[in-house]
Amino acid sequence: MENNSDFIENYPAYSPEKNEEYMSDRMLEHFRQKLVAWKSQLIEEASSTISHLQKDSSTPADPNDRASMEEDFALELRTRDRERKLISKIDKSLRDIENGEYGYCKMSGEEIGLARMEARPTATLTVAMKRKQELREKQGVA
Repeated sequence: MENNSDFIENYPAYSPEKNEEYMSDRMLEHFRQKLVAWKSQLIEEASSTISHLQKDSSTPADPNDRASMEEDFALELRTRDRERKLISKIDKSLRDIENGEYGYCKMSGEEIGLARMEARPTATLTVAMKRKQELREKQGVA
C-alpha cells in the first residue's frame, strides 16, 4: 500500500511553459487531475480496508494474538479516519479550482506557489501564513 506522501511524490510534476500565468487553465487542470487521482486512490484503499476487516474479523483464541489483531485494526481505522479527512480537503480543493480560489492563500490572498502546491495540493496557506497560524496555535491564540 502506497502512503499519501508517496502518491504526491510519484505523481508527475507540472512543468509550466515559459511566462505561463500562475494557475492558468492548463495548470488548474493538472491539479484537478492530480486531486481526483489522489481521491480515487484513497477511496480504493478504504474499500480494501473494509473488505480486509470483514475477512479477518474472526477472533483468535490466544489473548496475545487477539490483542495484536485489535491493535492492528485500530491503527488501520485511525489511518482511514485521517484519509477521510484528507478526502474532505481534496473535495474543498476541487471546489476552489471551480470557483477560482485554488492556489491562493486564504489569509493573505497571495499566490501559494507552484512548488508548495505540488508538494501539498490541498494547501490553503502560504508557508509564511502557515507558520504564523502554527505559532498562534502553539501560543493558544487560535
